[in-house]
Amino acid sequence: MAIDFYHRDKDFQGYSVKRAQKLKEQAEPYLKQAKTVKTGFKLLEFYEMQKSRILRHFKATQEDWSNWHWQMRHRITDINTLDAIFPLTDTQKNEITDVGKAYRWAVSPYYLSLMDFSDYEDPIVLQGIPKHAELLDEAGETDPMGEILNSPAPCITRRYPDRLIINVTNICGMYCRHCQRRRNIGQIDEHRKREDLTKALNYIRSNPEIRDVLVTGGDALLLSDNTLDWLLGELHSIPHVEIKRLGTRVPVTLPMRITDELIRILAKYPPIYLNTQFNHPKEVTLEAKAAADSLISAGVILGNQAVLLKNINNNPDVMKKLNQELLKIRVRPYYIFHAKNVKGTRHFIPSIYDGLKIMESLRGFTSGLAVPYYIINAPMGGGKTPVLPQYLLSLNDHRAVLRTWEGKIVYYENH
Repeated sequence: MAIDFYHRDKDFQGYSVKRAQKLKEQAEPYLKQAKTVKTGFKLLEFYEMQKSRILRHFKATQEDWSNWHWQMRHRITDINTLDAIFPLTDTQKNEITDVGKAYRWAVSPYYLSLMDFSDYEDPIVLQGIPKHAELLDEAGETDPMGEILNSPAPCITRRYPDRLIINVTNICGMYCRHCQRRRNIGQIDEHRKREDLTKALNYIRSNPEIRDVLVTGGDALLLSDNTLDWLLGELHSIPHVEIKRLGTRVPVTLPMRITDELIRILAKYPPIYLNTQFNHPKEVTLEAKAAADSLISAGVILGNQAVLLKNINNNPDVMKKLNQELLKIRVRPYYIFHAKNVKGTRHFIPSIYDGLKIMESLRGFTSGLAVPYYIINAPMGGGKTPVLPQYLLSLNDHRAVLRTWEGKIVYYENH
């Protein structure tokens, strides 16, 4: 039988060769375009030059640079410091000054080193430096997700049956211009009081259906080591809490926060899932990889929740490259969030068509590991709603009509 099958299969060898050639041709346009997408690994020399410039300004050392406390103390928060490091145009100065009167801004020296100020449309600049568009938004909402309506206890946001959020701080390594919680930033850095966190923990203890707790902010990893150790330990001691999650952008904006002591703490309380937010391939740097490697050594499972942002990543080639770069550093693309209707951020909101086009460009054209869910958050706490291209065209008791990733229509028997 094996010999007969081999001879019979020879008839298909020509088809297989043609099919392989077609697949090769389908891959070639992206391979060509991907060469034009800037990535952190390609920009090592530029980033080192930027870092040197920042260190000279602060009269600092490499040891200082690697210290996350130094990074936080030296966040750039005023126009004069920024202009002294990277001279700005008058337009840039006016925009930053005007917006800064209404909305707080701050950028870590590390994340500043990724910015290319010769290109004011640089995707890293756009995420960290204020623009006048923030002041022109009259249709955005301060709390489009209705978090204030879903807070049964201090620090708690609960929108689902078996899981909830503990919001622990308003502090971040950088205040993203597209932040969904900019209403909480205020003008003063402050962690939530231990008393309020204790009330949140008591709420979790009294609700045994809660099996999944997300610690976020602000940035969860900007709590002190002692507070993180205490909070994770308390959650770990609750029998019905099966997993702890951390919401943090420090692998992107402050990777030196991932210290040996932090790793020791995180390793004590498995399982911990950490979701971060890389939005562009330029953010996937050697420092980010080192942070990911350390977290993985502690048994932490890493995922990425990108935000789909106009003029930053609402491009199929950029998003595909981002997801592929993330897999190289062992961060699993998990979600692409459609940008929310937050006041002062509407200039970042792309068309839903952009998101669907990106999903079409991923499914089948790259490995499934690089295909996240595309999510729209329903207004007023309605929750995460997946949005997919239409692959199921019809379904009845006898068959399904499907559209494949290549656009072919196929019929599948339904038993």
